[in-house]
Amino acid sequence: MSGSGKKVVEVVRKAAKGGIDWDGMAKLLVTDDARKEFSNLRRAFDEVNSQLQTKFSQEPEPIDWEYYRKGIGPRLVDMYKEAYESIEIPKFVDTVTPQYKPKFDALVVELKEAEEKSLKESERLEKEIAEVQELKKKISTMTANEYFEKHPELKKKFDDEIRNDYWGY
Repeated sequence: MSGSGKKVVEVVRKAAKGGIDWDGMAKLLVTDDARKEFSNLRRAFDEVNSQLQTKFSQEPEPIDWEYYRKGIGPRLVDMYKEAYESIEIPKFVDTVTPQYKPKFDALVVELKEAEEKSLKESERLEKEIAEVQELKKKISTMTANEYFEKHPELKKKFDDEIRNDYWGY
């Protein structure tokens, strides 16, 4: 296997062994569509990872040139050996990652900022919910007179409506 192929397999092995926190990322998803897409991404990653682990991690069997020399003849086998050894497999040059890595890093920063903002907003909303529930509890136990003492403008409005017979009784 070429050196670049080994590097790819090495990166995938590291990612598969714990470089990717799939469960941590899954906890951040809130919609069913997002969970579905995430599941598809994970399945695709696992398929590619499996292929890389099996197909590209195996070293090819060495050729027993002596065996072929005995059966075919040294001259023809030497020609094939020379041709075989002259084959150069081009090295993989990653030109995509350098283009997209800064964009990805910027998205990660943006994601973390959005997460922090979301957590702060959640805390604020939880406090607001607690305040509303507390107010609801106070109102449910409060008598009409206690309520009107705190809101005299409403008492005046009700008294005017009753006095002017707006309620139609």
